[in-house]
This record gives sequence, structure tokens and C-alpha cells, in this order.
Amino acid sequence: MKITVRDCLELDAFKPSMVAAGKRNLNNTIGSLSVMDTSDIKSTLEENGVRDRMVLTTFSAMKGEKELQSKVVKELALSGVAAIVVFRNKKELKTIDASVIETAEAAGLPFVIISEGNDATYSDVIEQVMDKILVGDEPRNYLINNTIYHLLDFDKHKTFPAALKEAAVSNEFQAVLVSKDFNPVLIVETRHKVTVLDAVRNLQKRYGNDDRGIYGILDVEGIAAYWGSITIGSEEYFLLLVDNEEKYSAVDITKLAEIIELAIGMWKYNPVRDVKAELIKALMRGNKNLVYTLRDEMELNESAIVSVFYSKGTNTGEARDIIENFEKKTGCEILSIVDGEERFGIIIEDKNKQHEEGKNACLTFYDDLKETSKEIRVFHCTGVHDASSAADGFNLINETWTFVESVFPYKRVFSKYELALVSNCINLQLQGGHIKRNFNELLEPFNREVGGNKASQLINTLETFVLDAGMNSNKTSNIMGIHANTVQYRLKKINEILGVDVTGNRVIPALTIALALKRLERAID
Repeated sequence: MKITVRDCLELDAFKPSMVAAGKRNLNNTIGSLSVMDTSDIKSTLEENGVRDRMVLTTFSAMKGEKELQSKVVKELALSGVAAIVVFRNKKELKTIDASVIETAEAAGLPFVIISEGNDATYSDVIEQVMDKILVGDEPRNYLINNTIYHLLDFDKHKTFPAALKEAAVSNEFQAVLVSKDFNPVLIVETRHKVTVLDAVRNLQKRYGNDDRGIYGILDVEGIAAYWGSITIGSEEYFLLLVDNEEKYSAVDITKLAEIIELAIGMWKYNPVRDVKAELIKALMRGNKNLVYTLRDEMELNESAIVSVFYSKGTNTGEARDIIENFEKKTGCEILSIVDGEERFGIIIEDKNKQHEEGKNACLTFYDDLKETSKEIRVFHCTGVHDASSAADGFNLINETWTFVESVFPYKRVFSKYELALVSNCINLQLQGGHIKRNFNELLEPFNREVGGNKASQLINTLETFVLDAGMNSNKTSNIMGIHANTVQYRLKKINEILGVDVTGNRVIPALTIALALKRLERAID
């Protein structure tokens, strides 16, 4: 509801009070409130300089500094705040210099002074103004009023989470603040019918469908949950609210969410760091010192990291279902950060299972993911054993993922073996020299002995046989769309030209590198 400074002056908390300046702008709209207790202009503007905000203060941090107070008033006016409310009923402030009031008047900024005979506190003003914004002249709502009472009880509670916990217990709701990477950073649980993980998983599904309506409804195990995005500082978060007894309407929950968001500003609450996301980013950057610090902060057993991965196209409902089922079925935990269609993550295995079980479960999981869409690509290093090898795995992925599809165009899941092969080819390509020539010369007999289109035909067949078909002639014929007998004839011809059996154990390693290097060169050119 839209309310003005003039409307606020009618509230009990403002009686008695005096408008010392800016009377011509008493119709300024109030959208939010903040308490100003900073001692410098920069911090003051960062925390309070928001359009349509009512700023409450005693100037205690600027006591006796009339020039600084005047500058702050001027800068706040320029930032578009709706009004400044000064409490003179506090020990910190008994007089206000005339120059400060003159500055407010010149800027047209309403400057309201709570008189000495008025015992109203910050909490009284905040509660009544917020109640007016959210409820207006409608019948008073117990959920809203009781939540405001608890959230703004600054005397009783030392922190915002403590205040939110008491409000949630009193009003039978649960709240979860989730980072943009879907990692919970503040959890207030009051009942365990619905777990935080269940709620977050459902949020990911809903968000992935681009239904970003404010406080849309989620069905979590038959319990109504609501979600919406909020901004704290410059960071985007998601707020999930669970109605334990299903007794509140969507309007009630929306108002509740608005109160919580406003209270976050009142408390100047900054969520805890998203340590999980920071750990993944540190691994991706190869910052091992930071990795070890975050590992200790999370109390993470680094030997439990079984796989690292980068994927494209897995931010769909079907893919997220597979992720959820994998976690439930195996007991493994997937920590990931999402950026559009890209997902970077690590898999932590169940501590009660053998390492081999976790590794095999990951391989099955990646294969299941690829079946959901032909657009999905997964690049993974599975079988890592500590934080250092996890960082090395990400380094291998980062180095090769843009090239590996060119070398293996028929694959959609790329393991550390394909990635390592491509990494070696990249290094050979960059270094050049006699080692690269040695591999290139393995294929030179085709050009010398048959040349032209015939050579290209045989090399393409050999590439498909070795790199794409796993040395299976039937699969080679399917990929190339030619008869199996034709494949057999060409393979016989290839053996004759090269003078070896291309499937031989001592032949295939060097031949694989030579063929992969050739495909990489074509992709780069």
C-alpha cells in the first residue's frame, strides 16, 4: 500500500513530533525504512541512500559534528530518501543545529523531530510504519502483527536469525534463504515434515521452468511452500516459506515475505558466505590454498570427493529429477553452481560406502543424464581422491572442453581419459617439433601410397573405427552409413598400407594420438 510522510505523522509513534523542514514534500512516498548509525558519508549513503526510504537516526555517531550532519542530510536528499526522522528523546541528542535544519529545508527534505516528551523507539516507528505499508486500514492480521513484533524486537534479540526463529516458531512457518546457486545460507526449521533439501530441490525445478512470479506456490511432499527472489545488497537470493499448518493465504505469505525482506534491511543482515559455491569456484581456479581453508571451514573430508564435472544443458526439469534421484538413491551429495545452461559441481560420496561404489554410481549417473536430451554434454573427472586432484580435474576440464567435442563428435559424456588424450594433443599442437612430426608421419603412408580422395576415405574410416566406434566394425558401418563388408575391406586395406594390425596392443596407443591430433588440427584450422 502506498503511504506518505503525512500519513506517518498520524501514527501514535509520531505523537508528539515536529516537522522542522520540508513541509512542502510531506506527500513523499515511503517504501522502506532504515536506521542510520554510521559516522561517515560513504557508509551512510551505502546503507541508507535509497529512494523513498524513511531514515531514522539520533545522529549519535556524528554527535556535535554539525557540518558532517548537514552534508549527510544534503547527500541523502540527493539520493531520493523520503524523510529523515530524528529522535530527540535519546540521551545522545538534545539539540539540533539550525544549519542542519536549513540544509534539509533547502533540499525540500522532510525533517521530522520526535519530541522529548515522546517515548517512541525505533522499533515502535518501524513496526507502525511497516504495518501501515503492508496492511493499511484493513483489519489487523495476527500473522503480520505477531511477526513484526518478533522481528523488530531489537532489545530481546541480538541477531536477525534469532528474531526470525522466534517469529517462525510463534507463527508456525519455516524459512530458508537460498543463494543464487541454490545453496541454503540461512535455515529456520520448525518442523521436519518438509526438509530444507526437499524445498530447495523443488525450487530448482520451478525456477528452471522460468516461472519467476513473486512467491509462487510449490508442492513439497504435500505441504504448501512459497518462494520468491529478493536482493540483499547487490546479491540475488531466494526466500522459501513453508506454511506448516496450511492456514495462511497466498496474500498472507506475500506480506510475510515483504516483512522479512524489510526486516533484513532493518537489521542490516548479511547472509553467511555461500561456502559451497566458493569451494567449487576455488577448485575451478586451482586456488588450492583457498580450497584447503574452505575445506576446513566446511569440515569436509576431502577424500569423500569422488568426481568433479562441468555440464551443459542439465538445467532442465528432467535432468534435475535425475540429480535428485541420484542423491536419494546413493546417499551422495552434489554441490554445484549454475550459470544459465552451465553447471559446475563436485560429487561427495556417502561416507558409509566404498569409494568404488561411489565412482561407479557417478559413471551411471552421467550416462543417465545424457539420455534426457541430445543437447546435454558432460565433462567429468571421476575417481579423484582429494582436494588437490579435484582441482587438477577441473583444470583438465577447463583446458579441453572446447576441443574434446571436435575430437569425439559422437560422444556426449567425456571422461578424464578422453580429456587427457585431448590435453596431450593440445600440448603437441602448441609445442610442435619432432614429437608432433612423429605422430603425423604415422598417417603419411596413406598420402604416399594412395593419395587423393582414396586416402581421405581410408583415414576417415580409421578415425571412426578407432575414435568413435571403439574398434567395432559394425558400429563403424552404422556411424558412416556404409555396409559392414565395406568397412572390413577398408580395414584390410588400411592394415596393408600401414604394415600393421591397427587393433594391436602396441599399435593402437600411438595411432589413437595421431588420429586425434589430426581431428584437432582440422578443428583449429
